[in-house]
Amino acid sequence: VIDNRIFKQRNVDISIVSKEEALAWGFSGPMIRGSGMAWDLRKSQPYDAYAKMDFDIPVGTRGDCYDRFMVRVQEVYQSARIIKQCINEMPSGPVASDDRKVVPPKRGEMKQSMESLIHHFKLVTEGFRVPAGQVFQTVEHPRGELGVHLVSDGGTKPYRAHFRDPSFNNLQAVSMMCEGGQVADVVVAVASIDPVL
Repeated sequence: VIDNRIFKQRNVDISIVSKEEALAWGFSGPMIRGSGMAWDLRKSQPYDAYAKMDFDIPVGTRGDCYDRFMVRVQEVYQSARIIKQCINEMPSGPVASDDRKVVPPKRGEMKQSMESLIHHFKLVTEGFRVPAGQVFQTVEHPRGELGVHLVSDGGTKPYRAHFRDPSFNNLQAVSMMCEGGQVADVVVAVASIDPVL
């Protein structure tokens, strides 16, 4: 579909968003990368093992629907590249903690040990306690930056939880992206923002 003539006619030079407009609307993820800005949290503020990974940030040149599509296509290849590196670098040994206060025991263990069954029951019904305080963390989501703000009062459930979804900023720009377009262009513009819609 990448070189399909009809697909290109419906996507090239449709719903162009400049780098300045993308910044003004607060875009992130493929939306801002499609407009020519190489912004990716995994590179700029690495978390988990991303600092050890070697991958490229796909970037568009025109900021149209086709560029946003191509950024997403290239991200699939980069994700496969990251996965291969993770598999090659994965250390041997257990993948979960032995602390039964935070990790449920294995099924077979629960059938043999009353203590394991109690740990499982308490973990599933109550959860585990985290220290009182608050945290804000962002991660690179397929649609952009996903931000999570959690407040804990020291209990097993969050006192407050707020999510900053990337689609909120991306979708509010639909009217700007569709100005002067036909109905088909509007559908293409929305699909380039959020392919699931």
